[in-house]
Amino acid sequence: MEIKRVVVTGLGAVTPLGNDVVTTWKNAIAGKSGAGPITQFDASLFKTQFACEVKDFDPNELFDRKEVRKYDRYAQLAIKAAKEAIENSGLDFEKENTDRIGVIFSAGIGGIKTFEEEVGGYYLEKDKGPRFNPFFIPKMIADIAAGHISMIYGLRGPNYATVSACASSTHAIADACNLIRLGKANVIVSGGAEATISASAVGGFNAMHALSTRNDSPETASRPFSASRDGFVIGEGAGCVVLEEMEHAIARGATIYAEIAGEGMSADAYHITASHPEGLGAKLVMRNALDDAGMRPEDIDYINVHGTSTPVGDISEVKAILDVFGDHSYKLNISSTKSMTGHLLGAAGAVEAVLTILAMQNSIVPPTINHTEGDDDPEIDYNLNFTFNKAQKREIRAALSNTFGFGGHNASVIFKRFKK
Repeated sequence: MEIKRVVVTGLGAVTPLGNDVVTTWKNAIAGKSGAGPITQFDASLFKTQFACEVKDFDPNELFDRKEVRKYDRYAQLAIKAAKEAIENSGLDFEKENTDRIGVIFSAGIGGIKTFEEEVGGYYLEKDKGPRFNPFFIPKMIADIAAGHISMIYGLRGPNYATVSACASSTHAIADACNLIRLGKANVIVSGGAEATISASAVGGFNAMHALSTRNDSPETASRPFSASRDGFVIGEGAGCVVLEEMEHAIARGATIYAEIAGEGMSADAYHITASHPEGLGAKLVMRNALDDAGMRPEDIDYINVHGTSTPVGDISEVKAILDVFGDHSYKLNISSTKSMTGHLLGAAGAVEAVLTILAMQNSIVPPTINHTEGDDDPEIDYNLNFTFNKAQKREIRAALSNTFGFGGHNASVIFKRFKK
C-alpha cells in the first residue's frame, strides 16, 4: 500500500501572545510573556492569581448574538484559529470534494466554563427545581469544536476529537497525518483549543500543587529549567494546522510550510500526573517519532520541548533528550515556548507545532525566557543549549515537538523542510 506524504499548508493561532499567527510569532521571537493577573474571575482568594489569558478577544466580531450563546469560549477560540488556518491555506471548498476533507480538533478538558455556570447556577437555585440551558451539554463536550468547524465549512470527512490531557492536540495532528497517509482523506483541519482560566480549573490545579504561585511577578513565573521553578502557568488559546496530501497540495499550487516527517506516541504507565522520573515514556515517544520518520537523531536541529516549568517534568525530559540524542544533544537548540504562552493544556501541542514550523521557516529559534544567572538546577546539564532569554538564528532542517499529558500520555511530531 502506498503511504502518502503529508504537508502543512495552513497555520492559525490565537494565544496569550496574540490573536493571530503573525502577532503570536512576533511576540514569541521578542521573548514576551503572556502572563498577567486573572481577569476572567475573582481570583483574590486563590493561591494562584495570574494566568496567560487571551487578550482583547471579542466573539461578537466573529459570530452573531445567537451563535455566541451556542459556543463555549474554548470553541470560540477553536473556530477563530481554524478560520485563520483555512484562509491561510487558500483552500476553496467550492472547488473541493468536501467528503474528503476532515476535522480532527482536540481539547484536554473542553467547556469547563459552561459546566461551572450551569451546575453552579443549579445549586444556587435548586429549590426552584432543575433549570439548565438547552445548550449546556453541546457547549460543554470536548468534541464540539471539531463538530462546529465541520458544520461551518461543510466538511464531511473524518471528524472527531482527541482527548489526552496536554498531549491532546499533538495526538490530533498525528491522527490527521496518519489518516491522510493511508488515503482516508485529502485534507484535514487539525489542532486544539482550551479555555480553562476558571475558578474550578485554577482551584483544582492549585490543590494538586501544579501551578506556580509567584503572584508578585506573573511575567517571570514560567521559568522552565530554572532551579526556582515552582509549577506551570495556566494558559488558554487555540492552534490549528491544515494538513494536506502532498500531491493534492502541489496540484492546487498551495504554499507548503513544512512536511510532517513522522509522529510518535507512547505511555509512561507510571503515575496519574507525574512524568516518569527517568523519562522512560519520553524516550520512547521520541524514538518512535524518529523511527516513523526514518530519521537519525543527528537529523534534528531543534526541539520545542514540553518544558512546563514543573520540578519533576523538566528534569525527566532533559534526561530523555540526553538518552535519545546522545552527543548530538549538545548541538541541538532546545526551547520551551510555554515560558511565554503558559501551558495551554489541550491546545499546547497545536500552538507549539505552529511555532515550531515558523522557527524552521524563519531560521530563528524562539527563546526560553525567565532564566537568570545562578538559578541553575544541579540535576540539569546546562551545556545543553536551552536558548535562554533571547531568540537565536540557525538553519533548521528538521524539528521535533514534544507534548506529555496527565495520565502518562506522550506524543511527538517531527516537521522537516519540504522538498519534493
